[in-house]
Amino acid sequence: MPAFPIPVYFLILPDTLLLDVAGISEALRVASQLSARDLFASRYVGPAAQVPSSVGLQLASIETLPARIEDDAWIVVCGLRAPEAAVRGEAVRTAVRWLQSVVRARHTLVCVCAGALVAAEAGLLEGRACTSHHDHTAWLALHHPGTRVLENRLFVRDGNIYTSAGVTSGVDLALSLIAEHAGEVTAARVARDLVVYIRRTGSDPQISSWLEHRNHLNPVVHRAQDLIVEEPARDWTLSTIAAAASVSVRTLSRQFREETGTTPMDFVRQIRMAIAKEQLLTGQLSVERVAERAGFRSALQLRRTARQSEGVTPRQIRKNAQRLQTG
Repeated sequence: MPAFPIPVYFLILPDTLLLDVAGISEALRVASQLSARDLFASRYVGPAAQVPSSVGLQLASIETLPARIEDDAWIVVCGLRAPEAAVRGEAVRTAVRWLQSVVRARHTLVCVCAGALVAAEAGLLEGRACTSHHDHTAWLALHHPGTRVLENRLFVRDGNIYTSAGVTSGVDLALSLIAEHAGEVTAARVARDLVVYIRRTGSDPQISSWLEHRNHLNPVVHRAQDLIVEEPARDWTLSTIAAAASVSVRTLSRQFREETGTTPMDFVRQIRMAIAKEQLLTGQLSVERVAERAGFRSALQLRRTARQSEGVTPRQIRKNAQRLQTG
């Protein structure tokens, strides 16, 4: 995990899309609130101290563009109303020069909606895969042929640069970033608090085991899932999960099946298998030690679960990963 709080600079320009700013900043705020510690330190900077937003509301107390930013900082470039005309304006040209002067490979660049157009004007998307709102992808590809514009994507990551389709997809991107930096459990809790689904794009890996079966609003099932994820190696049974979630076994079983399509104990095995895979892919522990850490009763139980869920043995999982790494 990174050092917290992570500095996050929102670039605020005239006619900034208010939802682009609010969607990501609220997700980051909720992540800190639910974690009871400052995970992200948001600042709002721009060429002017006060500008109108896309809905006419004045945005004030905007800080001056800093001459330098911290090595681990994020820079969030939000969308604009009528961006294809706005990129020719002086405010955007000032922002472009600032981005060129401060953004480095050690930073994380996050572009929401037409924020990708501003980043492209700064030359930051050259040679990169990216996306934007569907109204702007053609302009982006035409005026910046060195970019690889991907259509029909919620968001795209290319190295340290993230771009999204805009508007509400900024929340999807924020949840992905929260999961990456603060953990999948925190991201799932933020999504539940914001009453949104956690989604992935076609260009990203399929939804992880930590987030699978979480696209529902049932507080009982979420409570049970949180307990399992927090203590996956605990000696869980259907009775102990129900007791910890403060419901009957019958209620838990019924609601879990209705909301997730699976059972509580299948979810336990899924999370334990996810832990085991991480250990097998990143560590050198024996299969026996991996099984113990993940909460399996024995290496034999791990092997059986791996064959059922992955179609291979634990040793084959590790060998396949090593083969990919060595090319």
